[in-house]
Amino acid sequence: MKELQDFLAGRIWLRDFTPFSREVIDKAVNDGFIAVRKGITEKMECARCLNNSEDTIVAFDCARCGGICHYCRHCIRMGRVSSCTELITWKEPLEISSYSHSFLWNGELTNLQQQASDELKESLRRNEPHLVYAVCGAGKTELLFPPLHAALSSGKRICIAAPRTDVVLELSPRLKSVFPGTIIHTLYGGSPSEEGFAQLVIATTHQLYRFEEAFDLVVVDEADAFPYSYDPALARAVKKSLKTAAPVVYVSATPSKELLKTVSNQSRIFRRFHGHPLPVPAYQPLWSYRKSFHSNKIPVKLVEWVKTQLESQQPFMIFFPTIEMIKQAEPLFKQLDPRIKAVHSKDPDRKEKVMMLRNKEIPGILTSTILERGVTIENVQVAIVGADEEIFEASALIQMAGRAGRSHEYPQGDVIFFHNGISRQMDKARDLIKSYNREGFR
Repeated sequence: MKELQDFLAGRIWLRDFTPFSREVIDKAVNDGFIAVRKGITEKMECARCLNNSEDTIVAFDCARCGGICHYCRHCIRMGRVSSCTELITWKEPLEISSYSHSFLWNGELTNLQQQASDELKESLRRNEPHLVYAVCGAGKTELLFPPLHAALSSGKRICIAAPRTDVVLELSPRLKSVFPGTIIHTLYGGSPSEEGFAQLVIATTHQLYRFEEAFDLVVVDEADAFPYSYDPALARAVKKSLKTAAPVVYVSATPSKELLKTVSNQSRIFRRFHGHPLPVPAYQPLWSYRKSFHSNKIPVKLVEWVKTQLESQQPFMIFFPTIEMIKQAEPLFKQLDPRIKAVHSKDPDRKEKVMMLRNKEIPGILTSTILERGVTIENVQVAIVGADEEIFEASALIQMAGRAGRSHEYPQGDVIFFHNGISRQMDKARDLIKSYNREGFR
């Protein structure tokens, strides 16, 4: 029963797809420990993701019940929720006793980080939302450590949610090393099951569809990132996962105008933790680059840039606007160096390839925006091919540029916007980076 409680407390789950036997679930339901509800409500709303759009709640002939059912297309990747399926939750709220959490971190916060950390701790003491607006490389994760430790020690259950799996995978080992005595679960699509009741959950924002009134605090990291910033259902999922009056902390280097306007408690850091300015992108025309790749040629200026990195043995990341272009480019770049790898959102080995770049086993990576955030590679040099493409908004360009110059040993970095004509988003990104540097060194 304890294992069932640990798993279900704060969760909303498909009855037929738990890691427990039907007999165990049925007994807990009959004994009054588990509540059961319909997957699609009478108001035609998905009880899991709260979506009620006519485009996503769709009728179908159901083989299970033999009638006309409705199902939710919006969260179907997590298992189909339909009118005749049942969702289960643990009835009683689980009280967490406060106890001493080990806190193993030997780092030292800068004055700006310490100020932001103290401000955040005060907001959490008052159960108020907070925005940490800090540039790439400012040390946002580190300044969260003391407030998180205080919240855990007071018996609060916490979720750190990020839109991208890669960010979750980057955060998880760091937090597990800082809080080694805390049960921490890491949740993303295809993640392995973990035992025990997790007082700290690190998850993609999509995983919050499966939680309800579970957390005393949710930290939304990279709050400006796709898909969170584009899908209102994910914001609803965050709200649904919170206990009554529990606050949300937003962390972002490029927050939206709405966040800046609606969250009154804010901490701003426009200087990197090592005290050096952000690398300012340089513009480099790369006329007709699409035509070149279609003709199985790398544009000359891009070849020269890559050869410079290879000769100086500096790791590099080259961002492309489409997966198709990455696939066109990969065999061409392998002619320059067969060790060069390509990664994108549909690549199951991208975690291993990023680790290879981090460990200096490969010289560089060709990638999509999937690696624009949450990835830190020492001394990495950055190029964006087609920086003028519509897919590259200013916030994405800032994040990609922010991969460079992140370490004490290598605070400088090369950032090149290769383009077929300068766009407004390119100028906006560069102007914002310059403004951050001015603000950070006043």
